Amino acid sequence: MSERKVYLEDVPLEQALKRFLGELQAAGALQPLPGEWLELDGADGRVCAADVWARTCSPHYHACAVDGYAVRAADCAGASEAHPVRLRPGEQALAVNTGQELPAGTDAVIMVEKVARVPGPQGTVLEITDAVAPWQNVRTMGEDLVAGELVLPENHLLQPADLGAIAAAGHERVLVRRRPRVAVIPTGDELKQPGAELRPGDIVEFNSITLAASLRRWGARAERLPAVADDPSRLHRALAAACRDYDLVVVNAGSSAGSRDHTAAVIEELGRVLVHGIAIRPGHPVVLGMVAGKPVLGIPGYPVSALLALQLLARPILAAWQGRPVAAPRLLRAQLARKLYSPLGMEEFVRVCLGRVGQRLVAVPLARGAGVITSLARANGLLRIPAGSEGVAAGGEVAVELLRPEVELENTIMCIGSHDPVLDLLAAFLARAQAGVQLFAAHVGSTAGLRALAAGQAHLAGCHLLDAESGEYNLAAVRRLLAGREVVLLGFLERVQGLMVPAGNPRGITGLADLARDGVRFINRQRGAGTRVLLDFQLGRLGISPADIDGYQRQAGTHLAVAVAVQSGAADCGLGVLAAARALGLDFIEVARERYDLVIPAEYFTSPLLEPLLAVVRSDEFRAKVESLGGYGVENMGRVLHRVLPDGTLAGDRRGD
Repeated sequence: MSERKVYLEDVPLEQALKRFLGELQAAGALQPLPGEWLELDGADGRVCAADVWARTCSPHYHACAVDGYAVRAADCAGASEAHPVRLRPGEQALAVNTGQELPAGTDAVIMVEKVARVPGPQGTVLEITDAVAPWQNVRTMGEDLVAGELVLPENHLLQPADLGAIAAAGHERVLVRRRPRVAVIPTGDELKQPGAELRPGDIVEFNSITLAASLRRWGARAERLPAVADDPSRLHRALAAACRDYDLVVVNAGSSAGSRDHTAAVIEELGRVLVHGIAIRPGHPVVLGMVAGKPVLGIPGYPVSALLALQLLARPILAAWQGRPVAAPRLLRAQLARKLYSPLGMEEFVRVCLGRVGQRLVAVPLARGAGVITSLARANGLLRIPAGSEGVAAGGEVAVELLRPEVELENTIMCIGSHDPVLDLLAAFLARAQAGVQLFAAHVGSTAGLRALAAGQAHLAGCHLLDAESGEYNLAAVRRLLAGREVVLLGFLERVQGLMVPAGNPRGITGLADLARDGVRFINRQRGAGTRVLLDFQLGRLGISPADIDGYQRQAGTHLAVAVAVQSGAADCGLGVLAAARALGLDFIEVARERYDLVIPAEYFTSPLLEPLLAVVRSDEFRAKVESLGGYGVENMGRVLHRVLPDGTLAGDRRGD
């Protein structure tokens, strides 16, 4: 093996793709794949590899289109209510059923409901009051297809109705493009299969599952090969073998320039590296190469980077091999809920959650880390920030690529505000209670949540802001931040807040006063979060300065994130709810009890969208489940505590009491 090379570039995406596809084209490796014959039952979703021509006419005879009587149109001329025409059954009018061959000597069909049987001089006759034109109610031979006519062209994507048309044209099989064979090779010493016991440093190998499933959706036959250790000789053997058997090889992880990144060097030894490093974020360390005339794609190990790189770089190749264009993205205009910064010179792709709030479409950015797999699962939109932009301002209008059916946007309840684990439980109950309706919760803190309501970017907000002067929760903040709006404060939770510490409490922490002790590392919540407001209130009562607390400026976005920091040893303690501590097996020291409300603008409180959510909140089953978590009171759950009018005064409202 040659010495490892380090050569990461910053090639613009369009230039990298042009270079890659151009090399494939020059090598004759970008042409549509040859065809294979399939029975029609198994051809849905495949692509025609040749034109389909009709072998027979459809229908192949003159067929009756309705139940009734076959007649000669000339015998019915002039028939009307005033001058009915009578025909002899069995001679001038022959009984027929839909689909039956039109009897010889007739050229039209009268519907049975337009015929009356009446007595005549020589027996029963058929009386009609509506004339028919020649070939009326008849499907003439070849009406649908004529033998020799084009049924479907080459490169047509077959739909269920197409299969019926092919069968009607006299075919039992169809020639379709062979599916591209794609190998996904995971790499890394640290990889473990799902379900295996994990030790620090181990990583669950789930990327290949996501990547292979995506490739199959794009028309490929994708296979997950065994993981390869971080050894260049092993990767060399695995890649060489895969390039003999597959049309495209995807190597996952090892594409950067670290001491354990061997993809680029191995591709260079076996063939040629065309690009190493693309100016996109996430997904910068990408390798594009050719080995034995086959394209090889080396993508990063982080899941968000890996899937984005695969979509941008593998999908165009698969489409070309199927003789199809890459489907144009469905773009929607939306208002960005919060400011996004983006580095100059890098084209950035940010996953968002889209929802319709009032008349506007709102886009809430999700966590941007390249390793945050949950952002892939929760996102229904993709925002593309050009390389020459430094970001997008809050409230700015952006074009977002829709990743899921648009109907989901109309049935998404946008909840932006304070975090509590019960919101996840509420989302699960709601999904079971009302199919198609989903709750999206963005955890930005109580203050930011109220501001999102004021900006028209959410349907509701979780809030627990303590007013130091009155001792009242939420009312003062709502009056201040939502002035001019009619708002409902819906009771949701009474909850215990306290210090989460490791099991056994090794630091011997007994209360907030211990945060100022030497050697105690604290982790805080973000500015504007109700938990942080509570902390500051309690510290003020104790006379403790934030400057005396190691970790006061260190922030986490949710109670569970605080709990993870404590469990992992990254902090000695953090303030949060009892449910989060119990979820991760931590000890808990109670500090205060507080009220956590749902703040809902009046127009959404009475909207059909929120009806199923309110029904869940008021259900006995949901209340019982919340109580079972521990640390929660549900006495006011689902009750209207206050209705704040636009001028800040309160109105009585017994709704939900």
